[in-house]
Amino acid sequence: MELDHLNGLTGAEFIVEVEKRHIRQFAEAIGDFNPLYVDEEYAARTSYGGIIAPPTFPIAIGQDSGESLDLGLEQRRMLHGEQEFIYSRPIRPGDRLHCRMKVSNVYEREGRKGTMQFLVLDTEMKDESGEMVVISRTNIIYRPIRSDHASL
Repeated sequence: MELDHLNGLTGAEFIVEVEKRHIRQFAEAIGDFNPLYVDEEYAARTSYGGIIAPPTFPIAIGQDSGESLDLGLEQRRMLHGEQEFIYSRPIRPGDRLHCRMKVSNVYEREGRKGTMQFLVLDTEMKDESGEMVVISRTNIIYRPIRSDHASL
């Protein structure tokens, strides 16, 4: 398979310091006005005991970092397939997250236009003590080259 050599490829560690304003700005950008993300008094009275980040917040961490894996692939053949977040605990203001992106799986499936290859990219985010906070998992579809050379 064309992409097998990428399995296990790991990027450089980068550190993200989460601030209240980052959480607020993200919540505003996605149009989620849940007070759990912005109102300290409200959040303190919940089972969380304070402000937490929205569940999809890790997508901004990966994009903001400027860190990415050089997969050496044609961008025009790549399609974002799925996104999931696997939490051990919520992200909170003051967290200093140690993040690292890696290719955790490569597989293929037959599609109508030929064999499609899939890359699973995991960005692991751990706290200062090395405990996992969240894994941001992206599934990339790498589309086949069309024989008629039509645009993808």
